Amino acid sequence: MGWASRWVGPHDRAIAQMAVPALATLAADPLVSLVDTAIVARIGTAELGALGVNAGVFGFAFVVFNFLAYGTTPLVATAVAQGKRRDAGRLVVSSLVLGLCIGVVGALILSGAAEPIARLMGADAELIGPTVEYLRIRALAAPAVLAITAGNGAFRGYSDTRTPLYLTLGLSAVNLVGDIVLVLGFGWGIGGAAWATVFAQYLGAVGFLVALLGARRRSLGLVLEWPQWGAMRRLLSVGSVMSIRTFALVGTLTVGTSMATRMGPVTIAAHQIATQLWLLFALFIDALALSGQILVADHVGRHRPDLARAVSSRLLVFGGLFGVLFAVVVSAGAPFWPWFFDLEPEVTVALGTVLPIVALMQPLNAAVFVGDGVFMGARAFGWLAAVMVFTALCTGTAFAVTWIGEYGLVGLWWSMVVMIVARALGLGARWWGPWAILTESPSQDLAG
Repeated sequence: MGWASRWVGPHDRAIAQMAVPALATLAADPLVSLVDTAIVARIGTAELGALGVNAGVFGFAFVVFNFLAYGTTPLVATAVAQGKRRDAGRLVVSSLVLGLCIGVVGALILSGAAEPIARLMGADAELIGPTVEYLRIRALAAPAVLAITAGNGAFRGYSDTRTPLYLTLGLSAVNLVGDIVLVLGFGWGIGGAAWATVFAQYLGAVGFLVALLGARRRSLGLVLEWPQWGAMRRLLSVGSVMSIRTFALVGTLTVGTSMATRMGPVTIAAHQIATQLWLLFALFIDALALSGQILVADHVGRHRPDLARAVSSRLLVFGGLFGVLFAVVVSAGAPFWPWFFDLEPEVTVALGTVLPIVALMQPLNAAVFVGDGVFMGARAFGWLAAVMVFTALCTGTAFAVTWIGEYGLVGLWWSMVVMIVARALGLGARWWGPWAILTESPSQDLAG
């Protein structure tokens, strides 16, 4: 017992209560995406490449609006901590309405401009057909995806990470079964994978709306009324800043995908596998980041910056440990990944050139993602946006060097390392530098 007490910190229980359900929730989607990728890989290299192109498109199209989750969570958590439950409810309703409205517009744009978007991403010849087919179908899920995003942010703000877990596991299971039935059973190809996702996302959106607006509505402080301008304005204010950050981040990743697409079907196929592995382990760490958002926002709302910083420091320790573990898993799994994805020999060779880089990134990835969560919880949205703009400039320069020097997929992934290092430097400046966060007086606004 004495040995254990030396290793268990005073904040570990609260972290675990938030992180464990969040971990399962976040892991469900990338795990299903891995299975999706494995199933589509069995159709052919062109279809796998098309899936990679679409991953870049939808990553850019939907994740730009992730302020519906990352902005909603700390705002709701702070309101709840201050006993302003009706304000929290107004924020939630505003987030849901925004998500549905933006989703409808997004679906129309993506469906109508599917072919130009695919060509802008570099898809041509054998890639253009399957890319456009998947894009037009998958775009129909946009309203559901953004409603789910807003619902996730709302529940996290109420410190409830279990309800999103159950709902996400359910929609992931539907997606998985749909893939197997429509792609492998009915032979619908990559279009079947898209339809399975659309159906699962709408089923999940209905689940989130029922969970929020049903029997628990009054206890959560939700009122079924048109959003008030005050709540909408707060979300839009956060959204405008966070969209700059996310636009820079996802835009950078999309440029990387576009570069890989222009290098040929084999390269984009290998890049898609490497990206899926990178995102899988990144989202595992996001469970700690979400704990940071919730717990830091709660302590800030209760005017306890010292406890917020103590929790943050503990989260960074956990992040580093998991980062090392994931580096080992990526390296040790090198012989397994080609078998799991049933890769063609040339794709296996290309993937093998970048797996060591993916492994090397893991510890620093962990520190960066946890730091993002901490600063979001502290509502330092402006700083996060500035860091990401700086990062995009650094990474864009690395991309240009890779393209001009014809360094191929390896150069592309070293550019990804530059992206993570730049983000780490920017976050570290705010953590340790003269503007150190979570050391200000309790009355000081941390939004900048």
